[in-house]
Amino acid sequence: MAGRGWGKTRTGAEDLASYVMWNENVRAAIIAPTYADARDTCVEGESGILRALPPTFVEKWNRSMGEIWLVNGSRIKLFSADEPERLRGPQHHRVWCDELGAWDGRDAFDQMMFGLRLGDNPRVVVTTTPRNTDMLRELFKRKDADVHLTKGRTIENADNLSPHVLRQLTERYGGTRLGRQELDAELLQDTEDALWKREEIDALRVQSVPELRRLIVAIDPAMSHNASSDETGIVAAARGVDGLLYVLADWSGRYAPDAWAERAIMLYNDMRAQMIVGEVNAGGELVERLLRQKAPQVLFKPVRAMRNKVDRALPIAALYEQKRVRHVGNLGLLEDQMCKFTAHGKQDGSPDRVDALVWALTELSEVSRGEPRIRML
Repeated sequence: MAGRGWGKTRTGAEDLASYVMWNENVRAAIIAPTYADARDTCVEGESGILRALPPTFVEKWNRSMGEIWLVNGSRIKLFSADEPERLRGPQHHRVWCDELGAWDGRDAFDQMMFGLRLGDNPRVVVTTTPRNTDMLRELFKRKDADVHLTKGRTIENADNLSPHVLRQLTERYGGTRLGRQELDAELLQDTEDALWKREEIDALRVQSVPELRRLIVAIDPAMSHNASSDETGIVAAARGVDGLLYVLADWSGRYAPDAWAERAIMLYNDMRAQMIVGEVNAGGELVERLLRQKAPQVLFKPVRAMRNKVDRALPIAALYEQKRVRHVGNLGLLEDQMCKFTAHGKQDGSPDRVDALVWALTELSEVSRGEPRIRML
């Protein structure tokens, strides 16, 4: 399970090539998301098995039939994951499954396992970029039992990748949810019974926004600063002219009080927000005082938590279910926290990013009230 460009295809090709060369008359298979993927990438690609096998060892490569015959009597057969019925019947000593995370369902994997029964020690090798699918989650849970997991990040193969391309990928996707999945090979899983699900958030993701009518920054402040301190949640959100709510930015992090106040004011100015909303349960007047030291003119609204975190979050989760909220771009760390937040609260640590999100969307979803405005004459 590794990032793009790490060398997954070469790993699968080298493993299968070694097996069929050192074992006579064995039956092996390559299964990819489509037949074209198996042929063009796993066999004929720059890192495919024809590059890993010595040319003198290949007796015949039948491109139309998808079969490689070797001089020692071994054979490699290609299959497509989108045609699982073709795996009924064939038996194998060894199988290479490529990009399992991109397979359409698990039928092909199940049929393959039924046929993985030749020899004394049949094995399947999976090379994939991690995606949050049922099949990968199942295999991930079985690690250290009957599954051996190897992980790798794209950056680990920097010597064999274009520096220009690697720099572009890192700058564009580094730290984002997509980058953590595709470059850092993290399997981003949801927690059972979480109030939010990744696929639901993804379905509400946009890359641009309409005209915005009201924009605020919300803070869930941490009053201490050490290695075990909570993060300070800092989230910007807005209401559009279309009536929908847009989550625009997450600048949360572990900061000293002066630093989080500065970050909040910076986001307030960058977004041209109308207001900062901040929880004052812990800091009281200190929260407003820190903000006004940085920007005396800021419009600040203190909010005090009268209910627990879950009770405050439930109405906001309902807004997502009603499809009234949109996420603008990738907000990976915030979304990770959302997808671990259950009716019993988040499982590991304080959900500070979620708290800031809840304060922001609560303020924006309330019935609009009159606000002071300045009209230029």
